[in-house]
Amino acid sequence: MLILCDSREQKNKHVTDYFDKNRVQHVDRVGFEVGDYREFSNPHLVIDRKQHLSEVCGNVCQQHDRFQREMLRAKELGIQLVILVEHGRGIRSIEDVEVWVNPRLKKNPRATTGATLAKVMRTMQERYGVRWEFTTKAECGKRIVEILGGGE
Repeated sequence: MLILCDSREQKNKHVTDYFDKNRVQHVDRVGFEVGDYREFSNPHLVIDRKQHLSEVCGNVCQQHDRFQREMLRAKELGIQLVILVEHGRGIRSIEDVEVWVNPRLKKNPRATTGATLAKVMRTMQERYGVRWEFTTKAECGKRIVEILGGGE
């Protein structure tokens, strides 16, 4: 297995450390059409890693147009886009997102709620065919390998 990593991917040392420790070959590449990780021999399955649900909120709310274009581009190119959210703390499904309490609600009562975010995520799943997956930071490298076909 050879995993290509978009070199613009930020704060992924825990992922590449997992790859190194488990002898998963990986190289940085610039210019992915969409996402952050893919297996060399399968350009039609791509993972876009998100650090937490707050980042997802920013993508689907403040950066909605850019994020929507990325999902549409993946669909047009025949790419299965898996959005891997590295949140942890009991978030394992979109159903869990519904009850998530956005920390921004403490300062702004109009911030996105978990229920609203879950609804948007489901819409994107249905409309663009993206797949939402959830993991912890500690398990992220392992989940990337599993999703891309290198799991036991």
